[in-house]
Amino acid sequence: MSEGVAAAHDVLLVGGGAAGLRAAIAIAESNPSLSVAVVSKVYPMRSHTVSAEGGAAGAFAEDDTLDEHAYDTVSGSDWLCDQDAVEAFVQEAPRELLQLEHWGCPWSRQPDGHIAVRAFGGMKNMRTWFAADKTGFHMLHTLFQTSLKYADLTRYDEWFVSRLLVDDGRVHGVVAIELRTGRIEAITAKSVVLCNGGSGKVFPYTTNAAICTGDGMALAYRAGAPLKDMEFVQYHPTGLPFTGILITEAARAEGGWLLNKDGYRYLQDYDLGTPEPTPVLRSMELGPRDRLSQAFVQEVEKGRTVESPYGPIVHLDLRHLGAKLIDIKLPMVRELCLKYERIDPVKDLIPVRPVVHYMMGGVHTDINGATPIEGLFAAGETACVTINGANRLGSNSLPECLVFGARAGRAAAEYAASAQRPPPVVMQQVEDEIRRIDQMRRPERGSERIADIREEMQSTMEDSAGIFRSGESLSKGSDRLAELQQRLERVQLHDETQVFNTELVTALELANMLDIAETILQSALQREESRGAHQRTDFTTRDDTRFLDHALAYRDADGAVRIERSPVTITRWPPGERVYGR
Repeated sequence: MSEGVAAAHDVLLVGGGAAGLRAAIAIAESNPSLSVAVVSKVYPMRSHTVSAEGGAAGAFAEDDTLDEHAYDTVSGSDWLCDQDAVEAFVQEAPRELLQLEHWGCPWSRQPDGHIAVRAFGGMKNMRTWFAADKTGFHMLHTLFQTSLKYADLTRYDEWFVSRLLVDDGRVHGVVAIELRTGRIEAITAKSVVLCNGGSGKVFPYTTNAAICTGDGMALAYRAGAPLKDMEFVQYHPTGLPFTGILITEAARAEGGWLLNKDGYRYLQDYDLGTPEPTPVLRSMELGPRDRLSQAFVQEVEKGRTVESPYGPIVHLDLRHLGAKLIDIKLPMVRELCLKYERIDPVKDLIPVRPVVHYMMGGVHTDINGATPIEGLFAAGETACVTINGANRLGSNSLPECLVFGARAGRAAAEYAASAQRPPPVVMQQVEDEIRRIDQMRRPERGSERIADIREEMQSTMEDSAGIFRSGESLSKGSDRLAELQQRLERVQLHDETQVFNTELVTALELANMLDIAETILQSALQREESRGAHQRTDFTTRDDTRFLDHALAYRDADGAVRIERSPVTITRWPPGERVYGR
């Protein structure tokens, strides 16, 4: 392995998905004189944004308002979002979506040529822009193609960032491994923006790609930044049972039904916060994701689900929609079903179950993406600004990447314009990181297997911190993770090559996931209430007196998780009953 500095830049983006590319474009536009770089462990067009299907929310229709979008988001969050961030988000989201239109995003159209919108769960108005059911794919293409026109934007494709360079409370760049050669080098910068996605692979069944291992969260956490609201993990109610592949909420927005083993639309038996149908919430299937997932568990307990090789399932029925509508508005759903389940939703029921989809928590930032570490910013699912609180409404995440990616990019550019170059002392950290990774390669470390530890971590998280959790399950899970952390120190790597050593990267990703898993369990253990996606069987009600606040998870010097609390920002909507459709 070689060491040194690969390059020096003014601003460095870690992650090449929607948030990272939007931030890069914002920096290039706001200050063209800055040197900007994007480092990503995959080619940008393989970022997980590409798999987002349903759409992006933005209020622009005459019968919709920004206040209504804001209220739906606040209520959907179970009043744990910061309302100043929500108000900024709903104000800027339509402008960002329109900007994508000008950059060439092929939004689906109404017959008269206007942008088409669809209903999404928990929103009382139709405000979700979409491009068939490949919205993330088209958005990412648009952002990537737009980024190519900036000649001063440098890309480090297939570089894995293993450490942030931090000295005296300020970030100075990263240490990264070039996967093609195995070189470990520093990429220095005056400011860094973390945009490398979520950590769904901490759980066994997830819509997330294999690359979603919480790298950005773990980097910030180890560097001293807190992770916020990590106890709130969103399950999407309709994932394919074995693969976890997402069957988009758009399938229910277009009129799909959820059926139990008796062919009964079981959601009518549950309180979804939708007291009566409206023209938009025209079906019970458009309730919020947390409540639909919780209803599934209760169906399991009643014995009304279907057993499968991959656990209990229910069925999503699209047959009544017809082939024409499915092929126009849900072509990817049909393609996924044909390829991965060998069924055709035009004539067959789709087996589905709740699977982990999104992390409401993430790196603690302010409204402009700044973290408590000077010069370090974050945006997208890596970050927690927070507009999602205890439960994210579907179609808010893609515009969140745009709005706060742009905000973080502009703030990072402003910071970098007056910041100094990194001091020579940070190069010692590069040498320390090289030694750490060399140590991982030594065969005498032990005989533990990465796959065994990862599988046990995932099953532990599902059992202890799933859709429903308790103090007992969380404590047992925490003890189990402590054992797995010790076993990680004895993992043996067999691949001795330098070129594309995926075993080394997998080991580093596993270390990231174990750290993230611990913050989820400890945050959940200390929140003794039920709110949104966090449902405690031993504390079954929401408690605004004790827990109307954010949990901040810090990493102590001994590696333990320390939880502190910070207040929720309330501007206009005091806590109330969580209902939809009024």
